[in-house]
Amino acid sequence: MRLLTRMGISAILAIVLHQGAQAQDYPNRTVTIVAPSAPGGLYSLFARLLANRLEQRLGKSFIVENRPGASSIPGAVSVARSTPDGYTLMVATSSTMAVNVSLHKTLPYDPMTDFTPVALIARVPEVLVVNAALPVHSVADIAKLARATPGGLTFGSAGPGTSQHLSGEMLKNALGIELTHVPYKGMSPAINDVAGGHIALMFSPLQSALPLIQAGKLRAIGVTTAQRVEIVPDVPPLAEIGVKDFDAASWFMLVAPAKTPMRIVDKLYGELGAFTSDAVIRQELSRQGVIPVTSPPPDELKRFVRSEIARWSEIVRQAGLSPAE
Repeated sequence: MRLLTRMGISAILAIVLHQGAQAQDYPNRTVTIVAPSAPGGLYSLFARLLANRLEQRLGKSFIVENRPGASSIPGAVSVARSTPDGYTLMVATSSTMAVNVSLHKTLPYDPMTDFTPVALIARVPEVLVVNAALPVHSVADIAKLARATPGGLTFGSAGPGTSQHLSGEMLKNALGIELTHVPYKGMSPAINDVAGGHIALMFSPLQSALPLIQAGKLRAIGVTTAQRVEIVPDVPPLAEIGVKDFDAASWFMLVAPAKTPMRIVDKLYGELGAFTSDAVIRQELSRQGVIPVTSPPPDELKRFVRSEIARWSEIVRQAGLSPAE
């Protein structure tokens, strides 16, 4: 029995020492950061910024790999099933980690058990825009036009279940008007159709909307955060202009597959702890219309994800959306 006990202790010590060596030696080869979307857009932006930061700090290559698919699901599944050794990471958004849970009856991954959060990166406000030719300059004008239009107005999104879709449903319910959702395969075709007058309005990341606002093709009505956004200081929060308690910013975080050694997760978190404190990074994020955040540690992020699943579940319920198969 003593021999077996000594052998058991030795085995445990060997595992602990091996994991410690893994973390100390990490990374010793190229690390892939998956952006579960088509190239371009915020997934790619965040993945590139994180890859550059970690490459500079850790001295090994970090590459970005785009794995597009509906609602980020295919990319998320591929990362969840990858070897949990720290060499495959993913940029995830609130849709990936929270919203999808309520929108799909049989989601092929579980955000709480298939991933380990590493670091929160930023909150992403969106802006409500309308076609500039419409006689709409306020939330009240939207409600008036919707009631005067047979069948109401149309609003676009980058796809079912995206933040733009849910924000549109929230606006519809808050104003008590008829709005018909028109889903697109990505932000670019959706916002171009608003600018072209094919649909009336939509919520959009500022990165996508700002050039068209500046060109006079779109008119900004309000932002989805409770606070004003630095890049568009003259655009008020919707909560201030007639849509009570509206606060629907999405967020992005870096995650690893579940069972990735915590020493590696903690090492990555440590290297990213001052990520958004860097003046150059903050300037780039602000220029893109997103709000940098200081990330809580990984253990707190797990509780944050759980609370966000509950919060978005209530939003989906209030929007009257039925889970897809």
